[in-house]
Amino acid sequence: MSADIEFKRLYWHSRRGMLELDVLLGPFLEEAYRDLEAADQDRFRMLLESEDQDMFGWFMQRSEPENPDLKRIVRMILDRVQPN
Repeated sequence: MSADIEFKRLYWHSRRGMLELDVLLGPFLEEAYRDLEAADQDRFRMLLESEDQDMFGWFMQRSEPENPDLKRIVRMILDRVQPN
């Protein structure tokens, strides 16, 4: 699959219909995804397979993913919007 087609597919998968997720996932995809290492791009794709309610809890910092790969990408996205 070409990189452009893959990016468009990820764009549509990033649109969740929940504002709290859309304002995190869309901008992260557009502004940071292409600069990620391949392993982190894989983690982002894995994140998009998660349930919206799980992601909502993770991004609102009410819970954390058990999977260390998901935990890493969630932290990367949160750090991008909440710099120290």
